[in-house]
Amino acid sequence: MFVFPPPVKSSTAEAMTKAYTIVLKLGSSSLVDESTKEPKLSTMTLIVETVTNLKRMGHKVIIVSSGGIAVGLDALNIPHKPKQLSEVQAIAAVGQGRLIARWNMLFSQYGEETAQILLTRNDILRWNQYNNARNTINELLTMGVIPIVNENDTLSISEIEFGDNDTLSAITAALVGADFLFLLTDVDCLYTDNPRTNPHARPIVLVPELSEGLPGVNTSSGSGSEIGTGGMRTKLIAADLASNAGIETIVMKSDRPEYVLAIVDYIQHHFRPPRCAGNGSQQQFRDLQDAELAALRRHGVPLHTKFLANDTNHKLKNREFWILHGLITKGAIVIDQNSYDRLLCKDKTSLAPAAVIAVRDNFHELECVDLEIGRRLPNGDLDVSHPVQSVGRVRSNYTSLELAKIKGLPGEKIHDVLGYSVSEYVAHRENIAFPPQF
Repeated sequence: MFVFPPPVKSSTAEAMTKAYTIVLKLGSSSLVDESTKEPKLSTMTLIVETVTNLKRMGHKVIIVSSGGIAVGLDALNIPHKPKQLSEVQAIAAVGQGRLIARWNMLFSQYGEETAQILLTRNDILRWNQYNNARNTINELLTMGVIPIVNENDTLSISEIEFGDNDTLSAITAALVGADFLFLLTDVDCLYTDNPRTNPHARPIVLVPELSEGLPGVNTSSGSGSEIGTGGMRTKLIAADLASNAGIETIVMKSDRPEYVLAIVDYIQHHFRPPRCAGNGSQQQFRDLQDAELAALRRHGVPLHTKFLANDTNHKLKNREFWILHGLITKGAIVIDQNSYDRLLCKDKTSLAPAAVIAVRDNFHELECVDLEIGRRLPNGDLDVSHPVQSVGRVRSNYTSLELAKIKGLPGEKIHDVLGYSVSEYVAHRENIAFPPQF
């Protein structure tokens, strides 16, 4: 059973001393009218007012803004997004400049400075690049500048793209260690079903543990508009990424961005998470929603969905997050269950070649690969009749060709086989990452 403790309001002094780092993600459909391709200047102005108010309250704010392609379509009077990649990239090149100019113009009315940051996964493939991106954004925040982040659609291809700006916003939030990620969309919260087609759909306002699933909830809806790339499913993926990094994630309506102020105030002063672990049964999950809905009504807070962050013991460290979600995997290394159990031990052992059963696909040294568990046959080969399970990621010290030669051997034999030895380990502990273990 879910039990909510009584709300306890913080003092004014406490409220004034607490400053948050907040990431606001805005989709194309929130900024550009789908039918006319004209800008929604009224919504953008409300967002600018909200961000300005948050800054004046002492918070640091980052905007992850889609819309470059949509703005380019309008500027070039092209009715539909083309399928050819080069055309899309050319349109993005036109639109990105116009989009940031629009943001600059609106923020300048409030005396605020903005900075444009365009990213692809290529920009964070190395740990020093990842750190440099974090340092740059943090320095802008220290200067009082509002970073406006977008995927670099002019250069991005499928191999290096984030896929959608929901994912990019979660990675950006984890990059800077944000407190909140707000995903602004065309619905006020997550529902048990599509509220446009099912009048009996119930609001989902609190999700304690996303990895346990959402009992009785249909999340199969796709993109809400022609000009967008996301949908509720991509928002759930982003919420999962952010929650694993210890970041509270909120889904709310984009045309009322001023609600961000009320939601932040509610979380800081009134909200107390339920004394439970996980989402429980379908009935318990429904009871949880009813209790939180009553609390929102009691405090006059607009509808929204809140995904609770993992606690300190279960959240990913920055480097672990980078390996799991910032990098692109090029293949896989298969190990046995006993080797996996040793990697999970508190002594944090590294991955030795003796643990490797098989290698899949081709990759170079220090590229990221999936780590999988398989069954070892008596002769040391992989039992292909038994399914493998992906359990994490590693950055391999050796290429796939080198690993195929040294798999199953002790580390001291590497030099004998290859004629050289980069390391006695396939991957050092700092280059191994697993999803949070509960």
